[in-house]
Amino acid sequence: MSEKYTGTGFAPAHITGFFEIHNHKDMQYKGSTGCGLVFDQGVEADLQAGDTLKRTRVFLNGSPVQVDAINTAIEMLTDLPVAVNIKTNMPLGCGLGLSGAGALSVAYALNQALSLNYTSKHLADIVHLAEVKTVSGLGDVTAQLYRGAVIRTKPGKPSNGEVDFIPSEKFIVYVVVLGNVSTKSVIGNREMVDRINSAGGKAHSLTLKHPTIDNFMEQSKNFTMETGLLKDRAKDLIEAVEFSGGKASQAMIGDTVFAISDEKTKNEVYKSMLEFGEVLELNSGTGCYTI
Repeated sequence: MSEKYTGTGFAPAHITGFFEIHNHKDMQYKGSTGCGLVFDQGVEADLQAGDTLKRTRVFLNGSPVQVDAINTAIEMLTDLPVAVNIKTNMPLGCGLGLSGAGALSVAYALNQALSLNYTSKHLADIVHLAEVKTVSGLGDVTAQLYRGAVIRTKPGKPSNGEVDFIPSEKFIVYVVVLGNVSTKSVIGNREMVDRINSAGGKAHSLTLKHPTIDNFMEQSKNFTMETGLLKDRAKDLIEAVEFSGGKASQAMIGDTVFAISDEKTKNEVYKSMLEFGEVLELNSGTGCYTI
């Protein structure tokens, strides 16, 4: 008799401020280092698995969608057909790490549904390899095992990689999505990779010397400018945020601006961003900090 298995999972969104690409012939060592913010909000997955289903289908908020990393992760975890609905209020392909978050949430859901009994890091290893195989990400998944301001200090799959943190209390990050950018089009460009690695290595070093959120934001903005990845409208929005008293940069890799501010300027910063589009308010995650 055929059985149907059900499971749920969650994984957080992640915005990369700057990064450095580390290529390797062995995909488990391929990845990136850098620094980004991991949020309390992200992607929820609700799935069914079983041979009563005709084929694997993935839905985003109820509508069919093709996300290569999710399909590849499913294939690496089970031979059974899977029907999964991933739910989020954030758009895919805009630098919010949702490809990795979607695949990781599905991996957690399959782990529950099929009683695979894998650890979080083992599941993340599988998802990282799925992202690398599909050229949809290089380091989001390692960071998404944590919360707060995560510094990825060693590349590769999560069980091989290493992380550190910028101590910080939880804070609000304002986000405006301006458009989509293909990760593959950027990391597949050799000239761009050279610029990314030069600027990313510099930003990484300077952030480790002075690990504060303000400095992370500054180094992130410098990175976008030095690489040439900064879009014109994103540049205008960053300048508007700075004029209002906040700090902003462009999410990597995407046409999305993220910003922070103090209590005195948050209303002005929010208003300045609202002129460019809908503003998402994300919690930076619990993180690590000193009272």
